[in-house]
Amino acid sequence: MDKKPTKGEYLEVLLRSSKTIFSTKDVALLWSEEKKSTVSGRLNKYVVAGKLIRVHRGFYAKDKNYNRFELATRIYTPAYISFETVLTREGINFQYYGNIFVSSYVNREIIVREQKITFVRMKDYVLSNTLGIEHKDGYAIATRERAFLDRIYVSKDYHFDNLTNLNWDKVFEILPIYHNKRMVKKVNEYYKTI
Repeated sequence: MDKKPTKGEYLEVLLRSSKTIFSTKDVALLWSEEKKSTVSGRLNKYVVAGKLIRVHRGFYAKDKNYNRFELATRIYTPAYISFETVLTREGINFQYYGNIFVSSYVNREIIVREQKITFVRMKDYVLSNTLGIEHKDGYAIATRERAFLDRIYVSKDYHFDNLTNLNWDKVFEILPIYHNKRMVKKVNEYYKTI
């Protein structure tokens, strides 16, 4: 176990971390503190003093410039950024969505500090497969091909604006993880339109 910080070092340990979001569990590990009440009490003092902000129940940030994707993928884990959030950024869909879309094990929509986060439930075997998922800056995010397939997986008929940006070899490489015959047929239909 790491050395426990001394009295003046607790906040410093958090501020030095590359993470922008901390759960109470993260903090307990960083501080080598087993008592949940001690961790919560100290975090609350930092919030009241304006040295940290509480962004969601059980989650804290260094300041208001925290990474929203990092938070979105930490609320219900395992999770990764996908669907329209990726499709729009990658030029596959042109319509802008203010929500952050997340693949997770729940269907839920929440608002955290005026940011709507839409969680879309995926089967465990899909969610746990890392093919087509990249890890960066403290969060996981689908590639354009994985986001395209995720959307087809949960939506029977869906209009994509521009499929020329997809790497079809990667699409067909990822497709088997869904174990879904309807999807195979649909993906082939989209492929023939290119």
